[in-house]
Amino acid sequence: MPLIAFASPKGGVGKTTISAHVAAILARRGYKVIAIDLDPQNALRLHLGVSIREEGRFVCDLPARPAWQDCVMETDLGVRLLPFGPQDPLRTLELAVALTQDPALLADPVRDMLSAPDQIVIVDSPPGPNAALTAITPMLDLLVLVLLADGGSAAIIPQIASNRFLGRGTLASRSADRAVLVLNQVDEAEPLSEAVMQMAQNALGKRLIGAICRDQGLAEALADKRMLIEGEEGAGEDFDVLADAILRRLRLPGADPQGNPGLFEWRQP
Repeated sequence: MPLIAFASPKGGVGKTTISAHVAAILARRGYKVIAIDLDPQNALRLHLGVSIREEGRFVCDLPARPAWQDCVMETDLGVRLLPFGPQDPLRTLELAVALTQDPALLADPVRDMLSAPDQIVIVDSPPGPNAALTAITPMLDLLVLVLLADGGSAAIIPQIASNRFLGRGTLASRSADRAVLVLNQVDEAEPLSEAVMQMAQNALGKRLIGAICRDQGLAEALADKRMLIEGEEGAGEDFDVLADAILRRLRLPGADPQGNPGLFEWRQP
């Protein structure tokens, strides 16, 4: 089954929030979902309802080659989680070096997870280029890039459109062909947000697969440790539309055949 990575050229764009919601929605629809947190911030577990006091570990221990099956954490949302583990700057640096020298430390367990025919693996990658994402790039079925609908993103969109954002060479170009974009915190009332949205549509066409509106209800839900996974008006509906778009992109069953008229879809020309 497919490997989906959520990534971003920079931090603070809501990547982990989006990846957690997509994972939970797919699990709610009956898929067996494994989520891997490659980000040293180790925040994916909090979005998926794991107590801050429960610190499982997997990615940070990769140099010791742990059995991934022994590290899985079950969540109430039905997503099986492989957390990064306790944050330690020195060990994080050592992990990056180890993965650069031996990508199989991560690639091998991920390949084993993908061998299950009915399983979806979702990865939350650290911002920017990193050794962990590079290790699994050859296996990626979909790379979901997350940007804010702001001026900073406007400068990055042309790089995504030209397939140069991952660097040069055959591997980067091959990976770029599987890359799509999601814009987060789209605000119809802001001219800049509208302009970035239009720019992304013009530059990327169908590779712009979704947009999440700016929604105070999402901030309140996260503060209450809740997820918007029932198609709630606003961001909840947009998460649902995004999950549909991902399923259709990967030609997997379970997408709404009608397609909800979310913020992104009704804006399509």
